[in-house]
Amino acid sequence: MLAHEEILIRTGARSGLPIIIAVHSTALGDAVGGCRLWSYQDWRAGLADALALSEAMTFKCAAAALDFGGGKSVIALPPGVVLDEHQRRQAMLDFGDAVQSLGGRYHAGEDVGTTAEDMWIARERTSWVHCLPVAHGGSGEPSELTAIGTMAAIDATSRHLTGTPSLAGRHVTIVGLGQVGGRLAHLVAAAGAKLTVADIDPQRAELARALGADWVPPEEAMTMTTDILVPAALGGVLTHDVVPRLRCPAVVGPANNQLADPSVADALAARGILWAPDFVVNAGGVIHGTIIDFAGGTVEEATAAARGIGPRLADIYQRADDTGRTPYEVASRHAHQRVAEANDRRGADRS
Repeated sequence: MLAHEEILIRTGARSGLPIIIAVHSTALGDAVGGCRLWSYQDWRAGLADALALSEAMTFKCAAAALDFGGGKSVIALPPGVVLDEHQRRQAMLDFGDAVQSLGGRYHAGEDVGTTAEDMWIARERTSWVHCLPVAHGGSGEPSELTAIGTMAAIDATSRHLTGTPSLAGRHVTIVGLGQVGGRLAHLVAAAGAKLTVADIDPQRAELARALGADWVPPEEAMTMTTDILVPAALGGVLTHDVVPRLRCPAVVGPANNQLADPSVADALAARGILWAPDFVVNAGGVIHGTIIDFAGGTVEEATAAARGIGPRLADIYQRADDTGRTPYEVASRHAHQRVAEANDRRGADRS
């Protein structure tokens, strides 16, 4: 049985690229989720990514007590293809047309590979894209609040493990220095941690030098000895093969869908490694969009809500300790329950 409410797949009329939008659930409200512009082996891999990411968005919103559902979009690039400025514009116009065709059931923002400026281009074709550039009256990049929320989660994890949120003298390893990871690296360095960073792009080693951080290859970073490992790139990095090689007491990061499958959460717990559920940790971006763009709230209100990820995660850790469950199980059960109750109400309204 298909788990998603709606899936749109089309070839962009201008770009010729596959445009994929997956709406997982609108039980709690309109679906929200970013647009990913990325290279895939073929469009089917892009579809699989959109399906998994949109489902994660549903439970991210539910766990963050937001009345929105989950969606995600993917513009799938063939391997090795890099768009020039004109081609990128054509792709974003095609994306805007696809969003518009859903009539507001799905609201988009930026994600991996896209920016606020890209959303401004898509806005020429639809009103259902958000997080537009500040220069054009928008709320800007949501990455800052994702980083702030992740930092709050790191503080909560440190407190749970050591009794203090202080990172002074603690070793934190960030894998991925993109829009979120780069901002997070600044926050972690400012907190006094010993910082190690890694990225597939060697040019980002410049940030490591600027922050006085150690630079290592991504494959080395994942299994090095550290106090807190922070996956901040793409998902699927925590596998049954990787878990036995981890040398850290905790994994807390903003990357989506970090677990290769849900059973990896049990494998982490069996090794005594505390894993912060990613859909709780990385909710700062969707908090940004829903509070500022949709509700007309202030940056200060959205920032306070993003920092609230820390106490929310602390409560999940405590309930996990009290019940003998993993943090993933506690957070997942709560989020699924919210969605199920919303579906029940929607069914009752239709009967």
